Parts: sequence; C-alpha cells; structure tokens
Amino acid sequence: MAETQAAKRLREYETIFLVKPDLTDDNVDKLKERVRGIVSREGGKVLRFTVWGKKKTLFPIAKQPRAIYVHASYLGSSGLVAEIERNLKNLDEVTRYISVKLADEVDPETRPVLEDLKLAGDVEETRPGAPEPREGGGFRGGDVAEESVGEAEEESSEEA
Repeated sequence: MAETQAAKRLREYETIFLVKPDLTDDNVDKLKERVRGIVSREGGKVLRFTVWGKKKTLFPIAKQPRAIYVHASYLGSSGLVAEIERNLKNLDEVTRYISVKLADEVDPETRPVLEDLKLAGDVEETRPGAPEPREGGGFRGGDVAEESVGEAEEESSEEA
C-alpha cells in the first residue's frame, strides 16, 4: 500500500528553453506539443506552458541577439527531465534550455492543469516615445571611451 501511494507522488519541475527568433507561432506550438507528448508518455503531467515571447538576450546566442522564451511547468520523475532535455538538445530550433526542480513529492491530483499563456515579449522597438538606444555601450561617458580607443588605435598605427 505504501509503495502505490509513493508512486503517485511526483516532483515538480520547470524547464525554460530558448527558441530561434525567426520561428513562427505554429512551429513554437509544435515544439510545445512535442514536449507535452514526452511528458504524458513518461507518466508525468503538464501544468502549464507560457510563451514569454521574443526577448533580447544578454549576449548573442546562435548568432542571434533575440530569442523566443518558452516556459514549461510539469510534474514527473528525474528520468522525465533527462528525456525532455535529450529531445531539446536534438532539436535545431532550440538554442538553450535549463530545468529546475521546484518541489519534491507533489500529489498530481492537487495540482490543476492551467491554460497555456502567450505573452507579448519585448516591445521596446515598436513602443512610441521609447528612448533611442545609445551606441556608446549603454554607459555614461560612452563618447569619451570611444575617442580614447580611437586615439590609441591611431597611435599604434603610427608606430608601425
């Protein structure tokens, strides 16, 4: 009896993966359905998918300055996480992923399945009245730093 009760308890995980920014909504939905199929096949339960939209990354990933962020929240075992990550690694559309365990021994009956969400993502480029990005690297005094770098390059070329 204790074994069957322990078998019903699952761990709660979340996986965030970055998708190439030129993918259409249909292709992102296909990726979500693929992950949903893996979770159901391995005996887990998908709680919610949230597409955070296209956002600027801290540094270029796969030579792209932006990516589509997708967040998946689900219940399952550690083997399920390994299977999801193995599949994400094999997909060319997915550039990065990370999985985190949120809780141990969660009863799947108490966790409702929530509706998938789709957020707008960054709209800085299209927002009217947004300040123009500065070319000086984003810090104060960028013009001074650029001049000193230019002078150093001129001096080194004169010496040669």
